[in-house]
Amino acid sequence: MPYLIGFFIALFIALTGVGAGTLTVPVLVLFLEVPAPIAVGIGLTFSAAVKLILVPAQIARGNVAWRILGTMLMGGAPGVLLGALLLRHLVTAGAQNTLYAILGAILIGTALWQIVYSFRPLERIGQRSEKRDRRPLLAALMFSVGAEVGFSSAGAGALGSAALLSLTQLEPTQVVGTDIAFGFLVSLLGSGAHWFSLANRPELLLQLIAGGIFGAVAGTLLSTRIPRRPLRFALLVWLLILGGWFLFNSYHVWAATR
Repeated sequence: MPYLIGFFIALFIALTGVGAGTLTVPVLVLFLEVPAPIAVGIGLTFSAAVKLILVPAQIARGNVAWRILGTMLMGGAPGVLLGALLLRHLVTAGAQNTLYAILGAILIGTALWQIVYSFRPLERIGQRSEKRDRRPLLAALMFSVGAEVGFSSAGAGALGSAALLSLTQLEPTQVVGTDIAFGFLVSLLGSGAHWFSLANRPELLLQLIAGGIFGAVAGTLLSTRIPRRPLRFALLVWLLILGGWFLFNSYHVWAATR
């Protein structure tokens, strides 16, 4: 089963562009009953493994804007550590209902943001070149993105791309390359912050990665034949349902303790 889960998650990532962490954590928690902190650690490491395949190609094509990436990491890196510490605090305090509620809210918010953003008309390059460069705001925004990644392993891809499109003058190819590099680095840092969780289920992580390799290859081959937008929309609706499931579980845990 973990091999198939890794295969299908990587397949949908390649076909839709939805982040690995956004898909992995709810599947592990809700279907395999993996504890949330372990699922987050596995999701971050799995995400880093998937992006490791993509980063070298983006670097070779010159699509990574290194200075902007450094600005993003100034906020994203401490944010990831704060998010990981918050998750560990909730687990230690036994606040499972709060944990589920936050995870559900993050899933729903991320899915809604991506649905709205996917229907936003693309801006013309000529118009983009006239924008004022607002890179200093990136560090502050990426702090919150990093905290979300460290807490739930979700959010880096969707919010990172949106921030780069809105606050910089990067070309679309550079937005993709820089965002992939940022997602890889914050996922790698987050997985290190969750090392205490990964130590409990290393075999599950390896099985997911093994299946994910084949899924990424299959998704890459099929990406030119399958329409991306309808499949992406269906997947985001599914994420909304999973987020609602988390909120329902939060209420169930809260009601059981009263």
